[in-house]
Amino acid sequence: MSETKQVYEPAAIEPKWQRFWLENEVFRAINPGEPGFDPKQPKFYALDMFPYPSAAGLHVGHPEGYTATDIVARYKRAKGFNVLHPMGWDAFGLPAEQYAIQTNTHPATTTAANIETFRRQLQTLGFSYDWRRELSTADPKYFRWTQWIWKQLYERGLAYESNAPVWWCEALGTVLANDEVINGRSERGDHPCERRPLRQWLLRITDYAERLLGGLEQVDWSDSLKAQQREWIGKSEGAEIEFDVVGHDGVRIRVFTTRPDTLFGASFMVLSPEHELVAKITSDTERSAVEAYQRQAAQKSELERTDLAKDKTGVFTGAYALNPLFPAGDPRARIPVWIADYVIVTYGTGAIMAVPAGDERDFEFAQKFGIAVPGIFAPSTDDAERDAAVAKGEACCTDEVPYAEHCRTADGKVALHGLSMKDGKRQVIDWLVAEGRGDAKTTYKLRDWLFSRQRYWGEPFPVLHTDDGVVLVDDADLPVELPMMDDFQPGGQPESPLIRAKEWVATKTSDGKPAQREINTMPGAAGSSWYFLRFCDPHNEREFCSKAASDYWLPVDLYVGGTEHAVGHLLYSRFWTKVLHDEGHVSVVEPFHKLYNQGMIQAFAYQDARGAVVPKDKTKASGDDVVHVETGEKLTQTVTKMSKRYGNVVNPDDVVGEYGADTLRLYEMYMGPLADSKPWNPKDVPGVHRFLQRAWRLVVPQDPSEGEVHAWLREDRADDAALEKHLHRTMHKVEGDIERMAFNTAIAAMMIFVNEATGAMDKLSRSQLLRFTQLLQPFAPHLAEELWQRLGGEGLLAYAAWPQVDAKLLVDDEVELAVQVLGKVRARITVANGASKDDVLAVAREAVAKWLDGKHVVKEIVVPNKLVNFVAK
Repeated sequence: MSETKQVYEPAAIEPKWQRFWLENEVFRAINPGEPGFDPKQPKFYALDMFPYPSAAGLHVGHPEGYTATDIVARYKRAKGFNVLHPMGWDAFGLPAEQYAIQTNTHPATTTAANIETFRRQLQTLGFSYDWRRELSTADPKYFRWTQWIWKQLYERGLAYESNAPVWWCEALGTVLANDEVINGRSERGDHPCERRPLRQWLLRITDYAERLLGGLEQVDWSDSLKAQQREWIGKSEGAEIEFDVVGHDGVRIRVFTTRPDTLFGASFMVLSPEHELVAKITSDTERSAVEAYQRQAAQKSELERTDLAKDKTGVFTGAYALNPLFPAGDPRARIPVWIADYVIVTYGTGAIMAVPAGDERDFEFAQKFGIAVPGIFAPSTDDAERDAAVAKGEACCTDEVPYAEHCRTADGKVALHGLSMKDGKRQVIDWLVAEGRGDAKTTYKLRDWLFSRQRYWGEPFPVLHTDDGVVLVDDADLPVELPMMDDFQPGGQPESPLIRAKEWVATKTSDGKPAQREINTMPGAAGSSWYFLRFCDPHNEREFCSKAASDYWLPVDLYVGGTEHAVGHLLYSRFWTKVLHDEGHVSVVEPFHKLYNQGMIQAFAYQDARGAVVPKDKTKASGDDVVHVETGEKLTQTVTKMSKRYGNVVNPDDVVGEYGADTLRLYEMYMGPLADSKPWNPKDVPGVHRFLQRAWRLVVPQDPSEGEVHAWLREDRADDAALEKHLHRTMHKVEGDIERMAFNTAIAAMMIFVNEATGAMDKLSRSQLLRFTQLLQPFAPHLAEELWQRLGGEGLLAYAAWPQVDAKLLVDDEVELAVQVLGKVRARITVANGASKDDVLAVAREAVAKWLDGKHVVKEIVVPNKLVNFVAK
């Protein structure tokens, strides 16, 4: 502390309180059965999406969500809740392995060092975590239970092996999940990927598709995030229909359609290039073209292939199928079979019946390749010209319109003209079932979860391969740990580096039979699919989590993280929870009650005329402009994500070093609404710091000889009425804003109070400042705790009961009203709150007397506490 002045010095205050909180386990959550547990005390589980501990450490974007949950956790403690607020590390996975390869260091070593850095940074920010519960997914004590849960999945028939077509990335040396590949390139590193059939472990998440959809009605999530999961699951109801292939006895193409009623308009079929029947039905004359197209399709991502805006491509196989609605001799029955990349082998049956009259994509395809478009609708709208085109098959119609009269079978059992779409679907499905050519069917876009990777740094599978098949490792032999390897780099082949650990791979079963260990490892999402459960009971060596602990703490009351996990982690966690519920291990079926997605903290950067971001070290100032160092091109400022590549990453250590952790916390919450993305602006940080300095000066005199607090704060004095009213309004505002996570407006309200209190410091009472520090505590805990102790607050501020608002002080004694004459504001008056209409009118008439002089008042309108309007002639 300064020798001449008592100034606000975060570097002195913050480490002191951080040490105290940590050494005294101030934020320890109490489990049922532990000393001090109160069954009557409500619980609150606040959870952050735990970070991957990268070598770069935290940047200022990370603490945004962590600060939000910490504010709520501290507030809930003050409201009397038993709060569980833990932190851990998502430590396995591809990024850690890639970094280890780049630095020629074992991933266990780099990961441990990175965790130390992350822990230090988080503790420096004063987050109220229960550090006793810290965990790492790469800790054998943790992944022992990840392996045990996988065994439960296997034993329920939910884990299986398959030679599935998967994304193989040669540069990364591993298979990637669909959500890890963007436009045929890896999300990490932007490396090219290709589709290959490989032996993989998969999980039958599709068995839970309907329950995953239904569970969304039980949770407090944003509509947009629920919509993303619904779209990813992709429920469709319709029919599966079988088409005979001409010249191939016994071969049928099975398709799924949501519009079986449009079967009369099916004029061609399309198979996925990977469909198993392509090789069998392709004619010799078309084979080379088909195979070339298959190779091209293998290089494209599903996003590219299904982009509605892209040019349609495809190749005729030379084969024909028969539309089951028509007799074999009817020329309408024979329809060509094509392959096209917009059909995905893992969605539905990997084949479609194409109805160009009722589907825009099919219509474009038919137009491009000269395929017939049978008209099957007879619309009657105000646009007669378009109606005629639709009827002739010259235009596509996706609306519900009347069917054409010719939409009927030869036996008359299907006759759609005059039916609604719903009835038309039902009639066609009934006919297909009766004829043995189809069934009613519900399908999902969701695919089984690809659950293995060809890399080293991941959880080993508890699996042994023997001549008799798969044998699971006994529970007593878990965890199966990774062998120590000096060379864990990918070998350039689609196989795990673990294949080179020959002594580890070759083993025996518990009854002594020779066996080979599974060499694939689990994906990074394995450990994160259940970590919220382990936090409830992290030191339990008998089970992954006791039923008593999970019953008490779950579901998570507040879960905060980014939207990028909408269809990955969040879906997988819900799936594992439902499985564990079905096994009787947990009572909940949904793990996260309220989910809040924070926006991204971005940074300023510069871009060239093409829109490409230019790294900071490639820019320089030139007069009032910023130009490219090498080309001299004038650059324009933009806002983008923080990236080491762009040189615009802000390290929180630097901000804490200059301004303190409380300033960083406050600034991140004050930047704007939590859900919005916003740019980091270093010019705004000092303003928040000045607010904390003013709060300090409300309590602490500059002159050390005057003591730790101002003299008048050591006296018993009555609360100033005006300040008391303002304080209660601030208390009411802050409490309401925390509940709705509107932290920026809560901070603004505290700033306004400090400004008013600064102008009336000698009227402030100790009681008022104690209550103000309670409001400040969730946001700036170090400063608030320091001021609380200096003011002589009882016990620790972290557990002081939240101040109670007096509702009477939220009401103004007087109110201001606008007074209008013929709709124009002519005066403003102040009257007692709740004054009678007659009293209000009397004051209003006097205020606008000159505008009413000589006029006849026709009507007097009083809107309580808002305005008075005189209608006069």
